[in-house]
Amino acid sequence: MANTTSDPSNGGGADDIEAGRERWQRRYDAARKRDADFTSLSGRPLEPAYGPRPGAEVPGFERIGWPGEYPYTRGLYPTGYRGRAWTIRQFAGFGNARQTNERYKMILANGGGGLSVAFDMPTLMGYDSDSPQALGEVGHCGVAIDSVADMDLLFDGIPLGETTTSMTISGPAIPAFCMYLVAAERQGVDIGTLNGTLQTDIFKEYIAQKEWLYPPEPHLRLIGDLMEYCAEHIPAFKPLSVSGYHIREAGATAAQELAYTLADGFGYVELGLSRGLDVDRFAPGLSFFFDAHIDFFEEIAKFRAARRIWARWIRDTYGATSEKAQWLRFHTQTAGVSLTAQQPYNNVVRTAVEALAAVLGGTNSLHTNALDETLALPTEQSAEIALRTQQVLMEETGVVNVADPLGGSWYLEALTDEIEAEAEKIFAHILRMGGGQDAEHTIGPMTSGILAGIENGYFSSEIAESAFQYQQALEKGDKRIVGVNCHTSTVSGELDILKISHEVEHEQKRVLTERRRGRDGAAVDKALARLLEGVRADDGNLIPLIMDAARAEASLGEICATMGEEFGTYTEDPQF
Repeated sequence: MANTTSDPSNGGGADDIEAGRERWQRRYDAARKRDADFTSLSGRPLEPAYGPRPGAEVPGFERIGWPGEYPYTRGLYPTGYRGRAWTIRQFAGFGNARQTNERYKMILANGGGGLSVAFDMPTLMGYDSDSPQALGEVGHCGVAIDSVADMDLLFDGIPLGETTTSMTISGPAIPAFCMYLVAAERQGVDIGTLNGTLQTDIFKEYIAQKEWLYPPEPHLRLIGDLMEYCAEHIPAFKPLSVSGYHIREAGATAAQELAYTLADGFGYVELGLSRGLDVDRFAPGLSFFFDAHIDFFEEIAKFRAARRIWARWIRDTYGATSEKAQWLRFHTQTAGVSLTAQQPYNNVVRTAVEALAAVLGGTNSLHTNALDETLALPTEQSAEIALRTQQVLMEETGVVNVADPLGGSWYLEALTDEIEAEAEKIFAHILRMGGGQDAEHTIGPMTSGILAGIENGYFSSEIAESAFQYQQALEKGDKRIVGVNCHTSTVSGELDILKISHEVEHEQKRVLTERRRGRDGAAVDKALARLLEGVRADDGNLIPLIMDAARAEASLGEICATMGEEFGTYTEDPQF
């Protein structure tokens, strides 16, 4: 595809650097800034961004650049966080919809900027709470959602037209999203005005998390339908959040997380293009979700490299011409896998360091883990500490005052370049697995490579090898974790943890039974029959049909099972 966007004159010569500085200054002056104090704690005036001294020559400076300019290494906006701070988006969900609703109201009342829904395991797997497969799991790792009635309770008293909502769910993401849309309709909200993010990333399920419902091709059909529907009807809502978080939590290195995630993103771009969508229209609806691990500088470099790679590929390979299409916008969550059950108060420190790395890497929104999440769902107190961690960073540390304050650091720039180069080698390997650029592809060359890597176990084996090497380093003492393999003495006692009562499951089942008795069974059967016809027709968008089933109070399990009659199931080949 042709490159139709020229680079700004931003080379390493003194004249190019000065031209870039002047260009950045004009954009900064024209941009909206927050009404805030941008001086240091001592009252020292601070520049909004820093670069080479006037007259200096910096070879390769075009790869670093200025904030708000291609290749966006230093951030998407000329103002950095002076224009808008990152969104505090705490991930929460437990028990039933009413209990989670109370936690959401606490988060919003205490300064949270948006909601992020955690679903329980049965919901993530497309099962109803009374399914035999759900036994003992209802409400334990997130909130149980069986039908639109649960969505109504989940967002009771929370105006969906005014609240950005993220939902971390992939396998049954589309039915869950349709239930969210119907809940918004019942609130009287024009669904065309909704804003938020749906994860929907099925590639990472096959690669790492293993929560799929169907084979890859039916999932990609559903995702394509969702992309089309959102582009036409809900333009502000992001239908895909391409997730590296779960890839990293499974044991991947920073470069693997970056490469596998961006490759998945390129695959979804190819899916949109195969549907005839305009890349400049749909690419801004793609967002990303990364892990912020404990190696401080490596994580910052990873985030900066991610923006640079995405901007170049989306422009040069996929033909995007608009700035917004070239922007990689991402949410970050601190590393759950870094938390320890031993000396759990140390987790507060780990989370703060990881959150700071995310901020210095330019994250657009952030979730900070609670100190007790390695043991159970967060208590209200630990959830508040996690929230306050972000607020201390935002309000007290001065990190919002300067855009990309570490830009130009020899160490950081070298790390950024190294991680980018490693990611490019992985992209080349994935493309070779799919037959290369010149082969015929149903969707696109990167998609073919990803699907081949899923089938031959490439991703799983590479992640397993990385996890094994790290575990060996821990056992040898080459890598250290405080409280685990060094500094193990402690005066800390056991934590009080949040326990989900078995009554939650019993009550959820009872309520679901009553809903089934009270609904119009004929209307449900008709809506599900029409949905099955749509699935078998193999054309036409399925989103309106799924919404109709949700409006009739068909359950999540019923909707997923209906589509499964045609789509079938998927079994992963074992790897040894």
